[in-house]
Amino acid sequence: MSDKRIQIQPSTKVAQLLDAYPELEEVLIKMAPPFKKLKNPVLRKSVAKVATLQQAAIVGRIDVSSMIDQLRQAAGLSPIEATETSSPSVEDYLGTAPDWFEESCVSTSIDDSAGDSDEMAITRITKAFKDLTEHQVIELKTTFLPAPGIDVARARGIRTWTVREQDDLYKTYFTRSG
Repeated sequence: MSDKRIQIQPSTKVAQLLDAYPELEEVLIKMAPPFKKLKNPVLRKSVAKVATLQQAAIVGRIDVSSMIDQLRQAAGLSPIEATETSSPSVEDYLGTAPDWFEESCVSTSIDDSAGDSDEMAITRITKAFKDLTEHQVIELKTTFLPAPGIDVARARGIRTWTVREQDDLYKTYFTRSG
């Protein structure tokens, strides 16, 4: 039985939200095309457990305050106060090339831009990291900013850099901390 007493806020994990309010799955999916992946049971079990609504908003290019208000309204809850202005945005993940990055050091390229893999991109990157030597870089291509995966990688001490190549193409680079 679900516990509907959870708070719907930017720090809420997607899995928590959907466990407590399964009817909100369709509401989320209608908000942004990348959320269609929630229909995939493998990705639902993996990504939804680590991704917060804040990260989901970044992936879906949705204003987090608007997203939270829509979800709360659909759940029959009142809106919350304006979210903190310190919440991360897409721009917080982008920047100029770091000194460790050189195109010639890319040893592995993972193209997830078709979105047809049942495996979470961070899992594929973790596997590729096993054979990575110092100064080698892994490249990940996606149609959205993979904020949850970037945050997981950074928490593991992996250096990352993301560049938006086009409106619907992001390249994220990963390397060992040096």
